[in-house]
Amino acid sequence: MARRSLSLIMSLALLPALGSCSQGTNAPAGPPPLSDRALKAVVKAPGADREKLARAIENLFAEDMGETRAVLVMKGGRIVAERYAQGYHENTRFVSWSMAKSVTGVMIGMLVSDGRLRLDETAPVPAWQRPGDPRGEITLRQLLQMRSGLRHSEAIDPIYESDEVRMLFLDGRENMARYAEDQPLEAEPGRKFEYSSATSVILADLAARVLTPAPDPESRRNAVADYLRTRLFEPAGMKSMLPEFDRSGTLVGGSLIHGTARDWAKFGEFLRNKGSVKGAQIMPRQWIDFMVTPSPREGQYGAQIWLNRQATNGDSSLFPDRGPKDLFACIGHLGQYVLVSPSLGLTVVRLGKTQDDQGDRVVDGLADVVALYR
Repeated sequence: MARRSLSLIMSLALLPALGSCSQGTNAPAGPPPLSDRALKAVVKAPGADREKLARAIENLFAEDMGETRAVLVMKGGRIVAERYAQGYHENTRFVSWSMAKSVTGVMIGMLVSDGRLRLDETAPVPAWQRPGDPRGEITLRQLLQMRSGLRHSEAIDPIYESDEVRMLFLDGRENMARYAEDQPLEAEPGRKFEYSSATSVILADLAARVLTPAPDPESRRNAVADYLRTRLFEPAGMKSMLPEFDRSGTLVGGSLIHGTARDWAKFGEFLRNKGSVKGAQIMPRQWIDFMVTPSPREGQYGAQIWLNRQATNGDSSLFPDRGPKDLFACIGHLGQYVLVSPSLGLTVVRLGKTQDDQGDRVVDGLADVVALYR
């Protein structure tokens, strides 16, 4: 009898411990603790919950995001978070890919404000001025809004038949503007949206033509490089920016401008402030308004820049269901992003190398960062 009572007492004594073990096994696991590195990447008062921001940035460096190399967040004009992958730092120049298109769009706006180009006149491409050539109807506005009507196929399979690949690396690489401008019409100018890296090269060629009468490559290259440096890069403090040119001296205006994450953030701030830098108006505010106005043929695209709007055709490139309507972005191949929201006073940069099948995760991760400031 005493032995049975002792056994019962021991069993009752073990119940709390067993219950505790069972609870611990079934309890949902919380998020892993943040590393010191993650927290150090965020200032103490970032304008949002510091730990949540550090975690959102940490998530962007996860393996399922591909290879994130840099993330930088600016709030109200100051850097509140900055983090780099191993091997990269604040002085590393990153390739723009198609973020270059937005720089090209700004350059064209400056030339329009200088009176050297006209938005609603036909684009002064010599090859299109022959009598009876229907391409002579294409306006500068239509080129900027990706609705020229020129034949183009971007990012198709097989990749070597894709027009931007042929232009950049194969039969068009010696004279990219000629390759782009030689394409026939596939639609009436203005009627069809067609995202096209070749179109941005045409715009870069127009810039070279109005900046120098000399046709030689060195003159063309120097004229455009000097214009970008003196009119945009230096006034905006973007001293690392390095544009590339093809052998004919044409800026590769749709794909190849290199700069640090901080300078890409400064470009975002330049756009957020409508062309103003420290109170000095570098270009007309109305041009930035034009750039972020939806194209008549594609609601999520403006003039050489993407908008956080529902797509007219296909899937949205950003996150219109989660982010502010005024958010816009420079977007480049393999996951390059400069996100800008004037209403939130926010610029977010993400640079790296992410394949298409992981791209949606990066967009969702960036949406998580923006959401912390709403």
